[in-house]
Amino acid sequence: MTDQTSTHATFTIERAYAAPPARVFAAWSDPKAKASWFAGPENAYELDFRVGGHEVNRGTAPDGTVMTFESVYHDIVPDGRLVYSSTMHGGQALWTASLTTVEFEPDGDGTRLTLTEQGSFLDGYEKPEWREHGTGEWLGALDAYLTRT
Repeated sequence: MTDQTSTHATFTIERAYAAPPARVFAAWSDPKAKASWFAGPENAYELDFRVGGHEVNRGTAPDGTVMTFESVYHDIVPDGRLVYSSTMHGGQALWTASLTTVEFEPDGDGTRLTLTEQGSFLDGYEKPEWREHGTGEWLGALDAYLTRT
């Protein structure tokens, strides 16, 4: 791309899960569990779940571009909150940089999850609505994981 652009956007997604906060939180914090709903079947996935720890999800797009989503955890409140910053690269190009907060609140016998992401979408590689849609899809995959386990 030759145009240098920055698009800034914030979105919030809420989901209700029929599992208590401790169980929903565990699906985020256990590397094997999270890989099963967050990473694609062919993706290389790593999770070091601690403040300062890294998460890497690497896969290949249909056109052969290696896509790398990498996060650093800044705040972890067990069963309550996560705050992490992330970047998405396509090959060597930086596509996005973002800050995400995930809150887990009791809701009857279940959990109300609220995810808010503030992002910078660079040079037209990714659009905010694409990220919001993709995030909604993996939150749906989390629901399917919680239902089947």
